[in-house]
Amino acid sequence: MSYLFYLVLYYVFGYRKKVVFENLSNSFPQKNEAEIKQIAKEFYHYFCDLIFESFKTLTIDKKSMLQHCSIDDKSLVLFKKLAEQNQSILLVLGHKGNWEWAGNTFSLLGLHQLYVIYHPLGNEYFDSLMYKMRTRFGTRLIPMKDTFKEMVKHRNELTATAFIADQTPQPDTAHWMRFLNQETPVYLGAEKIATKMNRLVLFVSVERIKRGYYVIKLDENNIMNPADFDAGGLTEAHTKRLEEDIEQQPETWLWTHRRWKHKRN
Repeated sequence: MSYLFYLVLYYVFGYRKKVVFENLSNSFPQKNEAEIKQIAKEFYHYFCDLIFESFKTLTIDKKSMLQHCSIDDKSLVLFKKLAEQNQSILLVLGHKGNWEWAGNTFSLLGLHQLYVIYHPLGNEYFDSLMYKMRTRFGTRLIPMKDTFKEMVKHRNELTATAFIADQTPQPDTAHWMRFLNQETPVYLGAEKIATKMNRLVLFVSVERIKRGYYVIKLDENNIMNPADFDAGGLTEAHTKRLEEDIEQQPETWLWTHRRWKHKRN
């Protein structure tokens, strides 16, 4: 079904092909036209899989979920160590791999109570559907506008609060930096909250092993203390980590997103 959907999406409707090819070309100027086209096709295959995988969340059982998305052993040890030390944490990741399944897996393992920062959708039906998909295994959601208030409210719990950090903020209030060879506005929210609440920030990778299978990875070097950075430094650090991840597996990032629609004044 996913392959048939790919044929329709790529060849018939050409869904956001202009955006995808422009994003890829600007991000990888060293690659030629054939290489960009190959990455684009691989991305659309992955993107169609991602859509079906996300809806599968509505029916998949716990055992299958943990088979299809796992945490590697070394990373699990680090998460357990932080939980044993009763340290609440901030998780930072991008729209890469299957971030929806990553949240489910983290909640199923139950090391920290997972809260995910999200944008409620304008369509009530789809918002309700996404809410069900994301909370089915115990994840709790926090609307972005209520982030700090809710984190303070739950400050006595052992929590992991997840930020998808590659969304597009308003350009006038954003922090600007080089990301994938382009001037890019990035959110400072995770850094600001981590500083105020004295929380460690963990950059988490979600790597696609093969079709339908993912692994969550945490490197010890990606555990960051906001006290060790100047203003904006922590944000630049975790954004650079994401950039490295994307360069290693470019077909599994969300290239349909108009990430560079704003230009720096």
